[in-house]
Amino acid sequence: MIQFLKKVFGSSKGNDRKEKVLYITAHPNNQDASASMAVGAEFIESYLQSHPQDEVIHLDLYKTDIPDLDADVFNGWGKLAAGEDLTHAEKAKVDRLNEIVEQFVAADKYVFVNPTWNFSYPPVLKAYIDSICVAGKTFKYVPDKGPVGLLDLKKAVHIQASGSFLSPGSEMASLEMGHRHLDIIMKFLGVPSFEAIFVEGMAAASDQAQAIKDKAKRKARELAKSF
Repeated sequence: MIQFLKKVFGSSKGNDRKEKVLYITAHPNNQDASASMAVGAEFIESYLQSHPQDEVIHLDLYKTDIPDLDADVFNGWGKLAAGEDLTHAEKAKVDRLNEIVEQFVAADKYVFVNPTWNFSYPPVLKAYIDSICVAGKTFKYVPDKGPVGLLDLKKAVHIQASGSFLSPGSEMASLEMGHRHLDIIMKFLGVPSFEAIFVEGMAAASDQAQAIKDKAKRKARELAKSF
């Protein structure tokens, strides 16, 4: 489920841990079959070369237990607030969701990687987003002000691949709902720095697919150095 990428990309040159990076991937395929995963791998490799002392944790959402926000979860939360005992199913799901959000809060930086499916991201990423948007953990409600994000010291990067051209400024940008939603969520949680790498046009300009991926890899390598 979770693996240390240093084991994949090489050992750290330093021993002192400085920051923790959560590498969150939402693709069923690996980097050999996925453009977004290939660019993500390039980003992480470059990042570890530039920040050898940091810790990078890979969270593969397709291999991660993410409970749905179902009746057990809502009943469990209600019972916790009322000081009542939870059923085994309620406790298991509530505890797991708490583990997920605690891991997210503990990280200093986030790298999200996903393909574009039907103008958005895979459902597993939405389930993950639902699990990290927790009042009192990642945001809070302030009287006369509304919700305020609590992750104001974090930063994030989003790597997204698509068959069409969907990035801001493109003709079909208004149809894109994956990056735009994640951008809203990062703002909602108070994350002040959120950058994007779009690997787009892989199908619309299939004859240029390799060049598109190579260009995104170059951008990933450069952005990783200053991330």
